[in-house]
Amino acid sequence: MLLGVIFAIVFAVVMWIVTSYNRLVSMRNQALNGWRQIDVQLKRRHDLIPNLVNAVRGSMDFERDTLTAVMEARSKALTATGPADAAQKEGQLTQALGRLLAVAENYPTLKSNDNVKMLQEELSGTENKVGFARQFYNDIATKFNTATETFPANLFSASFGFKPAELFTITDDADRAVPVVKL
Repeated sequence: MLLGVIFAIVFAVVMWIVTSYNRLVSMRNQALNGWRQIDVQLKRRHDLIPNLVNAVRGSMDFERDTLTAVMEARSKALTATGPADAAQKEGQLTQALGRLLAVAENYPTLKSNDNVKMLQEELSGTENKVGFARQFYNDIATKFNTATETFPANLFSASFGFKPAELFTITDDADRAVPVVKL
């Protein structure tokens, strides 16, 4: 009888550990999938940028510095590793693209160019998809981090190799600033 109770308790503990481990693996894989979704959208963004730069290059001959800054920021963003590094480098790329689009507004021929309009719309749509993918990733990564850090899973999560997932955060204080609207 006592041996049966001990066996039942040991069995219940082992089953709880197996179930908790499997849940953490599932959440970690969801976080990795979320990162891959961001990566797919960032690749699409990186692929659109040279097309946009080429479309505006002929009309913006004396704005070479702006075009160069965009391409340099893109090159850096392509080398990003992990969410924190990607957030920082993608922030720089976003700023460079913003400057390019602002400068392009001063050129009537670019504003009326259908190819430039289409590329801007595609880039804008991709930016939205990147934002949604980042939000999904941060949500699932936060759930994973919470699951690995809460009792009792925290007793064994580190020993099984579960490390906290990095979150996308705003790395540039300028991105935190409230936009000024002038009418």
